[in-house]
Amino acid sequence: MMTKKLGARDVATLCMAALIGLPAAARADDVLTQAKAIVAAATAPAAAWTGPTTGPTAATGKTVVYVAADLRNGGIQEVSDGVKEAGAKIGWTIRVLDGQGSISGIQSAFSQAMALKPAGIVIGGYDVVQNASSIQQAVAQGIKIVAWHGGPKPGPMPDQQVFANIGSDSSKVAQVAADYAIAQSDGKAGVIVFTDSAYAIALSKAKMMRDAMKPCTGCTVLSFEDTPLADTSTRMPQLTTSLLQRFGTKWTYTLAINDLYYDFMGPSLISAGRDPAGPPVNISAGDGSNSAYERIRSGQFQAATVPEPLTLQGWQVVDEMNRAFAGQPPSGYVAPVHLVTAQNVDQDGGKKDIYDPDNHYRDAYAKIWGK
Repeated sequence: MMTKKLGARDVATLCMAALIGLPAAARADDVLTQAKAIVAAATAPAAAWTGPTTGPTAATGKTVVYVAADLRNGGIQEVSDGVKEAGAKIGWTIRVLDGQGSISGIQSAFSQAMALKPAGIVIGGYDVVQNASSIQQAVAQGIKIVAWHGGPKPGPMPDQQVFANIGSDSSKVAQVAADYAIAQSDGKAGVIVFTDSAYAIALSKAKMMRDAMKPCTGCTVLSFEDTPLADTSTRMPQLTTSLLQRFGTKWTYTLAINDLYYDFMGPSLISAGRDPAGPPVNISAGDGSNSAYERIRSGQFQAATVPEPLTLQGWQVVDEMNRAFAGQPPSGYVAPVHLVTAQNVDQDGGKKDIYDPDNHYRDAYAKIWGK
């Protein structure tokens, strides 16, 4: 009988189950130990390929169109680059169309994509529900649909007729970010959480971070701040000052759903006489922007981020599309969560201010495709 190898999250689940019935002091010690173990796993080099090793060989003569929500968005652009790179390797024609950041622009780009009569269309960074009627039309024409960040969870979206949605597991991202605050503070973090309720996935992730702090009996969630990402440049300076006045030295850690919040906190923290290295120690549960890497590397106004392997995900988009063409099920692969800190910021592509795992994923996919 085969024995399943336990991953970091499986171990964490077993640890949490074991906490029930323990004295308060023992529970606090176990929560801290668990948090440190999860952080250690998430910051380790991404040397081993944990994705698929089998699948269909490359379909031939395919044209695939990547319909981007907005190519000005660095993440969407980088996934696009990954799709083009992988497309060249598998031997397909890849076209990229830009929705330019508006619903009407995305719908227009999708219509242009269908007019090209491709074998597949990639949803690049927007909610598939908003484009449901167009997707239905495409599927009716025999076009396969794969999405990147098309919904809140990775995996198949049969109700939306999307073969596979590529992205990180937001619950694991939220847990790792919270665990970093718990571990670094030795279980004594005073936390403010930043989110934007205009985005369901952002609000859900922020609530998960807040809830992940609850087992840490020595930690406190001071405030749950809902402030729009689109207005961070104008709102964050004053909001930061206000929160400093309100909580003072109790505010030791920040958990935000995006690096963007930290782009505009620095001047207010400096004016208040705060050390750029913290407190507050700023942690982002997602994104991994260039500016975040620079802040982490210099130790100024941000300590950690949880980036996605965007180029890898572009290759996965192509692999999932190839599985759709072959009539096979999705691979089910979700890239492991990776936490970037000052200690590992230059590893796994970090010298270029991106997260590009050194796990030889390109070779793994090329082998599957017979390329």
